[in-house]
Amino acid sequence: MKRGASKRPAKKKTAPKRKPWVSGIVALVVLGGFGFGLYTLSQDPEPPAAVVQTKPKPQSKPEKVIPPPPEEKWDYVDSLPNREVEVKAKEQVVSAIPYIMQCGAYKNAQQAEARKLDIAFQGISSEVRKKDGSSWYRVVLGPYKLKRDAERDKHKLQRAKIEPCAIWKESQ
Repeated sequence: MKRGASKRPAKKKTAPKRKPWVSGIVALVVLGGFGFGLYTLSQDPEPPAAVVQTKPKPQSKPEKVIPPPPEEKWDYVDSLPNREVEVKAKEQVVSAIPYIMQCGAYKNAQQAEARKLDIAFQGISSEVRKKDGSSWYRVVLGPYKLKRDAERDKHKLQRAKIEPCAIWKESQ
């Protein structure tokens, strides 16, 4: 402990206690003054109405007359139902060499068969091919006459999270 520090706690200073009836009297006096002020305001006569003097308007320029809006002439409402649109579609080129799509190459046949089964669940037929002289098993779809058909199946497989698949022309 520091020198001169006492062991007794310091006394807290308290505000002098007020008597409750004093606050009640103050509130009554304020309320009475407010009521008296309202009473005296209500007894005052109405102030006289203000006289408004109108000044003569100076001669102004004549207002410009706006012409009426032009009548709209829309004829598409009548002409569209009678119109025909001619569309010329490009002729699809059928290749002499068909397209195939490969959706995986695996070292073991069980993995290739599992991928073939996943593809079959999407309603697309595929086959597992083993190339001569190679140990790889390829999962192949097709042949497709049009590349568009191969792309359609590829997108269907992508939506089913079966990827990557590659499309190319089949080599004999």
